[in-house]
Amino acid sequence: MPSPNILALDFDGVVCDGLIEYFQTAWRAYCELVSPASEDPPAGLAGRFYPLRPVIETGWEMPILLYGLMQGIEDKAVLQNWPNLVPKLLQESGIDAKTAARAVDGVRDRWIDSDLEGWLRLHRFYPGVLDRIRQAMEAGVQPMIISTKEGRFIQQLLAQQGLNLSQDNILGKEVKQPKYETLRQILSQAEGESPNIWFVEDRLKALQAVQKQPDLTEIQLFLADWGYNTKTDRHAAAEERIHLISLSTFARDFEGWL
Repeated sequence: MPSPNILALDFDGVVCDGLIEYFQTAWRAYCELVSPASEDPPAGLAGRFYPLRPVIETGWEMPILLYGLMQGIEDKAVLQNWPNLVPKLLQESGIDAKTAARAVDGVRDRWIDSDLEGWLRLHRFYPGVLDRIRQAMEAGVQPMIISTKEGRFIQQLLAQQGLNLSQDNILGKEVKQPKYETLRQILSQAEGESPNIWFVEDRLKALQAVQKQPDLTEIQLFLADWGYNTKTDRHAAAEERIHLISLSTFARDFEGWL
């Protein structure tokens, strides 16, 4: 199979690990919504939150997850039954999704406005990923970042690491469309030789949504096993037309990915 000429990558969970920022933003939003007795998170709460991050579909659920953990819900129950727990927790807390979303967005906006450098420092890059992207670029492969994080922040984070991608190569939250639509857009705008896209994502549902598009069946799909997904997700990917990929495999030549 030919190597890709376009390498599409999710950002959070594939290129960059934002778990520390996720937790701190979620905790600040939780404090605004619930007004706990102490604004210092209990010892061990962050350590519980990190492996549960894969259940989160949208950012407003993060403080709701913390509410559930603070109310004594067990981690196993979250992993096994989160979609059913969410409406119960919303009702119990008296918080609605829109209010939670405003709290999360407000925390982030104020933090970025007042301390952008501090906010950026909470993000870490997965070992070897940026080097592999550079190698791909040197070989003539076009990298495209497809993310729900704002493109300007992605650009700043990458530039801090010496990887300067143009705005055209970063399609973030501002595009306001599902990732399969963004992939369709990349296909339609590709110039020169027939585009061969490989897409690496850590969210199984995002990859499954691409699978359902009859005009995108030629795109090779990869689930990053180092990202925000569960053992159940990884097992399901192995049974579908989705390649499970590890960091060590990602570092190889493209021939070794399949």
